[in-house]
Amino acid sequence: MKTTLIGASLAVTALFAIAPAYAEVQNYTAVLNAASEVPANDSKGTGTLTATYDTASKKLTYTVTYKDLSGPATMAHFHGPSDAKANAPVVVPAKDAGTSPIKGEVTLTDAQAADLTGGKWYFNIHTDKLKPGEIRGQVAKK
Repeated sequence: MKTTLIGASLAVTALFAIAPAYAEVQNYTAVLNAASEVPANDSKGTGTLTATYDTASKKLTYTVTYKDLSGPATMAHFHGPSDAKANAPVVVPAKDAGTSPIKGEVTLTDAQAADLTGGKWYFNIHTDKLKPGEIRGQVAKK
């Protein structure tokens, strides 16, 4: 009986040791500019998004920096699912868009994670002058 308990204990320990091997932290980036908006505009604004996605916790953590917008940022969002030449609804709004850098984290649903990892999300920043979006970038795995 003692041998059985030791064997079972070792098996359970091995399962817990193996489980983290399936978790992965993925890195994402996007270059935001006016030419990527749909339709494109003539803004001189630019920005960069960097993000990590933890496949075990399903947590997306992101930072967006931007400059030279036509005015203060009024909103910023992740949109999807979409390719780079189409528009899509908001899937994750960013908080505190009015100040660069924008930082946030969100736990994704399975469907949102599939769209993110499939390259079907973009991030854009809105201003009063360019309400539909001033700068935008397709989110891609690094």
